[in-house]
Amino acid sequence: MREGDTGVAALRRHAHERLAARDWPAAIAACRRLLEQEPADADGWFNLGYALRHVGEFEAAIEAYGQSLRYGVADPAMAHVNRAAIHADHLRRDDAAEAELRRALELSPAHPHALLNLGNLCEERGRRDEAIAAYLQLLDRGDGDAAAAEALARLASLQPPVNAGDPLLERLRRAAEDVRVPAALRANLCFARGRALDALGDATAAFAAFGAGKVLAHAGHPVYDPHAAEARTRLLIDAFPRPAPHRPVQPQPAPVFICGMFRSGSTLLEQVLAAHPDIAAAGELDLLPRMAATALAPFPAAIADLDDDRRDALAAGYHRALMARLPPRTAACRMVTDKRPDNVLLVGLAKQLFPQARIIHTVRDPRDIALSVLMQHLNPRAFPWAADLQSIGHHVLRQRELVAHWRALYPDDVLEFDYDAFIAAPEPVLRVLLARLGLPWHAECLQFHELDNTVKTASAWQVRKPLYADASGRWRRYRDQLRPLEAMLRAAGMELPDDATDQASPALR
Repeated sequence: MREGDTGVAALRRHAHERLAARDWPAAIAACRRLLEQEPADADGWFNLGYALRHVGEFEAAIEAYGQSLRYGVADPAMAHVNRAAIHADHLRRDDAAEAELRRALELSPAHPHALLNLGNLCEERGRRDEAIAAYLQLLDRGDGDAAAAEALARLASLQPPVNAGDPLLERLRRAAEDVRVPAALRANLCFARGRALDALGDATAAFAAFGAGKVLAHAGHPVYDPHAAEARTRLLIDAFPRPAPHRPVQPQPAPVFICGMFRSGSTLLEQVLAAHPDIAAAGELDLLPRMAATALAPFPAAIADLDDDRRDALAAGYHRALMARLPPRTAACRMVTDKRPDNVLLVGLAKQLFPQARIIHTVRDPRDIALSVLMQHLNPRAFPWAADLQSIGHHVLRQRELVAHWRALYPDDVLEFDYDAFIAAPEPVLRVLLARLGLPWHAECLQFHELDNTVKTASAWQVRKPLYADASGRWRRYRDQLRPLEAMLRAAGMELPDDATDQASPALR
């Protein structure tokens, strides 16, 4: 606090300053000092919950939001929405999340955040009609409204235009150009329109819509720095120059890390493996990234001082948090998947904690990856490389360099799952993968689309369908637009199939 600041008003002002600065530890401390003086301060409890969520103290955050409700917070529905987000996004308690959202809507039937979150949760749980109903209710808010714009973008995916003359396409275009709507939401409208045009076969117009979406999504954010990316890759390689020391302890169920480029098939693979009785799926977790950013900061430099006791403690903490996100029945499984694409940066850390762990690296034709990335609104703060083809191509090459290092260190433990090969011949590819994992064949894995579970990625609807050939090779419709990317990758020595007759690469190498 500033010198001379005293009293409750000063404590409240300091807490707000730390929250605005996203200095979460200081914000938590400030909120707690405020609540020591004013234990019935509902806003103080609400802000404490918000900060606690950002440092991963999820149960404490839920309790803090509960206290804000107890003391009469001004927007009780929003407190229930935030509790729902923690249950759904971090703790995999989807029933609890839905109960919170239903309570929010009892208090405020038209609450935009509650309706958006309920629609999203219903999508993740495969309940299309209920999601549509939630989004349709938001459209009543009218043009220029942020929640209505987001609902329109989501509806376009659930009820896509049926032909080029469908008025929904024009409605999406007008909404995307409405300056009353925040740029990030206008980007979502561009992406939704682009995906609709892609489905209708208009590659030229679709690609233009994706480009417009990327411009809006990345406006005001730092641009991708290729030199910094190269330096980070070198730091990771230098921090892990040799295999992790062997340790006999292997927790049960054993973690299996699924990682790779975004949009390379990791969600599909997770679903396929989740249909195996010996494998539980924990979803997309932030456990390793959070560990690297907190307990092991500065990462990767802190790895140099990691001793066996510290490794054991971190591994035990990770495994406890992993199992806390799974129902008790999964404790009998032999393996549990941690599926997070950008954990490819943290393979060295994963192997330090669990030297016997298997890593499954998902691969796909980089042109299909790039196109799929262009079609999605990835967080520009976390993924600045997703802004354009040049940056995506550079990121692909840096990841290839890093994965080559991991494979050199762990040739028997870093497995490769080829999405395109799996689409072409699913059973033989999956048989090889299960054998490499030491698991028996299970035919129901190929019926993954029948699972009654929650999928929290952009692939939520794709993995609820049987395999379809169009999922591989979409890039060919965009051959002209992707030529600069092809030239870049080939110049770096990457082999790419030239036409539709080329064979897929081996699924596991």
